[in-house]
Amino acid sequence: MRTQHNTVALTFRAPSDFIKTTDDLARFSGVSRSDYIRQAVEEMNARTLAKRMTFLSGRLNAETLAINEALDASLGDGLADR
Repeated sequence: MRTQHNTVALTFRAPSDFIKTTDDLARFSGVSRSDYIRQAVEEMNARTLAKRMTFLSGRLNAETLAINEALDASLGDGLADR
């Protein structure tokens, strides 16, 4: 069990069948409803952050490639090594 620091209550509305399924699965998993939902949200956050990092990395790679191509093109600008 983790120690909770600076916790804030989070409430949301959900259909009763969602709550029943969540309670059943949490009980089956041996955790509280709160821990079950917290773990599910943490997993979704991790997946979403990974997708975001992949997207940003792709953008950065594209920008870096464009800069490198511009630098390569400038090699023929008449400023030869002397």
